[in-house]
Amino acid sequence: MYERVHVIDHPYAQMVLTKIRDKSTGQIEFRKGLVKLGRLLGFEIARTLPVSRCYVVTPLNVEAEGVSIPDIDHVVLVTVLRAAMPLTEGLLKVFPTARQGVVSARRIEETYRGGLEFDIEFTYVRIPPINENEIVIVADPMLATGSTLLRVAQEIQSIGTPKRLIFATVISTRQAIERLLGKYPSAEIFTVAIDRELDSRGYIVPGLGDAGDRAFG
Repeated sequence: MYERVHVIDHPYAQMVLTKIRDKSTGQIEFRKGLVKLGRLLGFEIARTLPVSRCYVVTPLNVEAEGVSIPDIDHVVLVTVLRAAMPLTEGLLKVFPTARQGVVSARRIEETYRGGLEFDIEFTYVRIPPINENEIVIVADPMLATGSTLLRVAQEIQSIGTPKRLIFATVISTRQAIERLLGKYPSAEIFTVAIDRELDSRGYIVPGLGDAGDRAFG
């Protein structure tokens, strides 16, 4: 199962993560940190895409060999509002032609029954058509219990079956990873850290707090 989980252990990514974990980091710097991590996640996802050899002519009228990434123009980027907006901003630096979808979802805190079970309220869903040639990237900073992303994946599957389904997160838990990949074993998870546990409210520990509140005040 864990061969489908990619942890971004680059020192720069870990430095940015350390900065946004710090409770003294303000709103603007926190949001900028999510943008930076979104771009780094995008680079790591792009690394896994097939490349094709191509040739171009330079300004010196000399032919040079290079590469193209055909799938880079077949990306659908789904943002879980509101916390993932800065993460998506970073991902779009790598996938600027991506078609975009949005899902407005929130955990209904009072329904938490412990473990991994949360009721999820969707107030808005807008996802473009999806076909078997496309790569769907779902952006959500926190993969805590997996309840939200399971619902998002269900919405995506009701629209179409993509070639690849990727979840781009900043922090995940092993419990949520196992739950998500248990339901969607062909999916992939790109994350910057896997934290050790959930607290009594279903928050990731040590985590970084509520990403939406910290990014948008």
